[in-house]
Amino acid sequence: MGEPARLRRLSPEAYLEEEARSPMKRELVEGVPYAMAGASRAHNLLVGNLHYLLYPLARRKGCRLYVADMKLRVGEATFYYPDLMVVCAPPPENPFYEEAPCLVVEVLSPSTEGIDRREKLGRYLALPSLEGYLLVDTTARRAELYRKESGEVLYEAFVGGEVPLPCLGGALPLEAVYAGVELEARPG
Repeated sequence: MGEPARLRRLSPEAYLEEEARSPMKRELVEGVPYAMAGASRAHNLLVGNLHYLLYPLARRKGCRLYVADMKLRVGEATFYYPDLMVVCAPPPENPFYEEAPCLVVEVLSPSTEGIDRREKLGRYLALPSLEGYLLVDTTARRAELYRKESGEVLYEAFVGGEVPLPCLGGALPLEAVYAGVELEARPG
C-alpha cells in the first residue's frame, strides 16, 4: 500500500501567489486546489464563437469580457475560471480576479458538466451582481439560461432561435454560436 495523500488547503493569498507561477490552471474550492483538464476542439470553437458574438455587445455597454484565463472569486476561499464572463462593475483592487460579473458562460464538457450544473450554478447565482448564467452544450445544439428576475431565478432552454442576454441587452443567435462546430459524441 502506498502512503496516504494529504489534502492541502490554501489560503486565498497563497493560492493567488502559487497560481501566478503555476504551469497549469487550478481552481480553488473551499481552499482546496483542483487542476483543470484541457478542453476539446468543440469546446474551444464554441468559446471562440461566443467571444466573437459577445465582444461588441460588451464594448457597447462599457463592460469587460473575459475568456477562460481570468479568475472569478465566488467565496472567501473559492475561485473559478469561467469560460467567459462579462463584468460591468468597477474592478476589485486585485488585478488577478473579478468579483462582480453580470453574465457568466460555461461551455459544458462531459467531465465538468455536473460541476457546472450543480456546484457552480449555486455559487454563481448567489453573486448579487449576476443577472444570467448561460450553459452551452458541446454534444447538442442547446443553450440553457438561468436568469434573475424580480427576486426569482428563471430557467429557459434553447435549441434554436436567439438566446436573450441579461445585462448586455441583445441576443445570441444559436446558429452563430454553433457555426463551424462539429458536436461531440456524448460518452456512454
